[in-house]
Amino acid sequence: MSRVLITGVSTRAAAESAARAGFDVTALDAFADLDQHPGVQAHALPGPFTARAAAEAARRIECDAVAYLSNFENHPAAVRALTANRMLWGNPPEILKRVRDPIAVVRALRNRGFAVPAAYVASGFGRTSASTVRLKADATMGKPADATRGKQADATRGKQTDATKEEWLVKPRASGGGHGIRPWHQGDDVPSGAYLQEYVDGIPGSVVFVAARGRAVPLGLSRQLIGDRAFGTDGFRYCGNILAPSSDTVFQQEDALVAATCELAVGVADEFGLVGLNGIDFVARDAAPYVIEINPRWCASMELVERAYGLSIFGAHARACDAGTLPDFDLIDARRRSDSAFGKAIVFAHHDITAADTCEWVSNAVDEQTHIRDVPRPGTFIRAGRPICTVFAEAANAGACYAALVARAARVYADFD
Repeated sequence: MSRVLITGVSTRAAAESAARAGFDVTALDAFADLDQHPGVQAHALPGPFTARAAAEAARRIECDAVAYLSNFENHPAAVRALTANRMLWGNPPEILKRVRDPIAVVRALRNRGFAVPAAYVASGFGRTSASTVRLKADATMGKPADATRGKQADATRGKQTDATKEEWLVKPRASGGGHGIRPWHQGDDVPSGAYLQEYVDGIPGSVVFVAARGRAVPLGLSRQLIGDRAFGTDGFRYCGNILAPSSDTVFQQEDALVAATCELAVGVADEFGLVGLNGIDFVARDAAPYVIEINPRWCASMELVERAYGLSIFGAHARACDAGTLPDFDLIDARRRSDSAFGKAIVFAHHDITAADTCEWVSNAVDEQTHIRDVPRPGTFIRAGRPICTVFAEAANAGACYAALVARAARVYADFD
């Protein structure tokens, strides 16, 4: 199983991890960025990237195994087409259907006592009243399970289903990167293909893990950067992560939160039968991680785990999917031994631009500590609001790491402006 095809909107990081792990890698995405690993054959899909179009184009690429990235998790039919007559390294379509169903996620995790915002799935276009949301939420959510996590279960319940008092967000069911998320107000239309999720005030974060046979090994816990204007975006758009050591507190009640997120990863893997690499986006309120979304594939923060802990992320993915084996890795110990914060930020275009001599951004050899990655090819037209590149930083603590990311993003803007 040496030849692997990796496809998704942006594959550079995962393809690089796979090449370093010794695989013969072909990558198919929307960009075919300039700074590919020498062991990667990179191809850009002509025209707009869709999972269906990528699956069709991938049929002409020879490989032994295939791994998908974002946004395939929202398109089980495309995953089925992608993996016809091939070994799939990732979650199969039947698992994707359940783990990406917001109501199924809320029901399952509340039954296990985990904290989950209330949700309401709209059946079609129409104006939705607060009382309708409240009744629908009451009918579908039930009550959280008690037992050993009774206090946490009670905390997740609160008054969350009362839409006259709580805030709600409209989210596309085929979500990703915060696209299309906006506040919902009483009486607003809820479009078909969207759902309402209760807004939870707290610190956004993510935990990534590798799973097999109902077990899971947490690999990394990071704080997310969301809607940060320093990187050219706003609202609920994802724009980066900072992975900090245990000595640098970035969440409230961090020790308890780390334990809770590790327990959450194990519970989610067991509940949904996940395999390979996965991630959970959450909002931390005190010591409770409120599950916002489960991402059943490679996640953006995983390359920070490689930088910080030296773990082969794609290697762990391949072994979990192919042989059901998990790495001997202890996240709590790794965070304790780390003495630096590692960060990445996606830099979005303020206005329409055309990439000029970006070759200057690329070193002669691909260096895993390079500060600018996902480099566009010269002449690439980039629309306002689309990503230009990714910047990285390492510093003694999360505050200094964030400041370095902001400074490097400013230099990218200066190069274009």
